[in-house]
Amino acid sequence: MKVPLLDLKAQYATIRDEIEPAVREVFESQYFILGPTVAAFEEEVAAYCGAKHAIGCASGSDALLLALMALGIGPGDEVITTPYTFFATASCITRLGAKPVFCDILPDTYNIDPDDIGRRITNKTKAILPVHLYGLTADMDRINAIAGDRDIPVIEDAAQAIGAASPRGKAGTLGLMGCFSFFPSKNLGGAGDGGMVVTDDDTLAVSLRTLRVHGSKPKYYHAVVGVNSRLDALQAAVLSVKLKHLDDWSAGRRDNADTYRRLFAAKDLGDLVSTPVSPEGYTHIYNQFVIRVKNRDALRDHMKENGIGTEIYYPVPLHLQECFAFLGGGEGNLPVSEEAAKTTLALPIYPELTAEMQEYVVDTIAAFYG
Repeated sequence: MKVPLLDLKAQYATIRDEIEPAVREVFESQYFILGPTVAAFEEEVAAYCGAKHAIGCASGSDALLLALMALGIGPGDEVITTPYTFFATASCITRLGAKPVFCDILPDTYNIDPDDIGRRITNKTKAILPVHLYGLTADMDRINAIAGDRDIPVIEDAAQAIGAASPRGKAGTLGLMGCFSFFPSKNLGGAGDGGMVVTDDDTLAVSLRTLRVHGSKPKYYHAVVGVNSRLDALQAAVLSVKLKHLDDWSAGRRDNADTYRRLFAAKDLGDLVSTPVSPEGYTHIYNQFVIRVKNRDALRDHMKENGIGTEIYYPVPLHLQECFAFLGGGEGNLPVSEEAAKTTLALPIYPELTAEMQEYVVDTIAAFYG
C-alpha cells in the first residue's frame, strides 16, 4: 500500500466543480492583483477568525515581516521566539536588522515555554513571536500576561493554525496581530503562495495595507518604504472556496488523530511512540500529526521502504543553523528543542486518509519495533 504524507489531488477531486468556476470568474474579470475578490476573501477570513481586519499578502513569511515592520522593529531591537519552527519565523526578524532571541519549548506541546520567555526579556525586547506549532495554539494566557506586564506586543505566528482555538478564542486573535500562511500544504492551502495578517487595531491595519504596496498612500506617494507583497485574486478565489470546507477538513484531521491514538494503544506502543497532546479546552487542527519515537531515523527509512510518506519537522533547531551562528548559540543551549529535533516524525494526517491506510501506517511502525 502507498500512503503519501499529503494527497492534495484527493482534496481537489471533491471541490473541482467549485474551484474551476471561481477561477474562470477571475480570468473573465482580468483583475489579478488585489481588487474585489481579494477584498471579499479578507472579509471572510476576518469574520471566520473573529477579527476586525484581515490584510492579504504574498506569503506567510511576508505576513510575519509586515507585522514586524508595522511595529517599527529594526536594528538594536530584540524579538523573542522559538527555535523549533520553520525558518521564516526568525528570518523575518533578522531581515529587519533586529535580533532573534530563542526560547526553549515545552516537551509535550512543542510550543514556546512561557517561563523561558520571562527569563529572556530585556529592555531591548520589542516583540514576542510565539508559534502555534502543528495546529495547536501556544499558551497565550501566560504569554500575554508576561508581555502585558511589560507592555510588549505579541505577534502570533499562526501559519499552521488557522481554525485552531484556545479557551480565549481563535488563533490569530489572541495577540496584537496574527499571521497566516496559505501554502498549499496548510489546512487552508492555496494554489501557490499566499498569506494574511489579522488584527483588531485600526492603526496597524492601515499601516499593513500601506506597507504591502511599497508604502504608498495614495498611489505613487510614499511616506514610508514598504514592500511588494500583495495577495493575488486567483489565490483569493481558490481560498474562498476552500474556506467553506475548512472546519470539516480540520474535523476530519481530528478524527484521524483519534484513530491513530486508538490504533497505537491497541498495539501497546506507549513506551516507544508518544502521540500529540490536545489540552482540554483547546481545538487542535493537526496541520501535522507528530509523534515522538525511539530510533527515529531508522524508523523513517523503514516507513519509506514500505511506501509511507513521513517528514521531519524540524531536523536542525534555528539556534544551531549556520546562518544564526553569529547569535552565539550552541549544542545544549536549548535542550528540549534539540531533543525534539532528534526524536519527532510527522505521519500522514490529511482528512482523505482512509482507515485502512492508518492501520497500515501503525502496523508498519509496530513491525519496526517488533
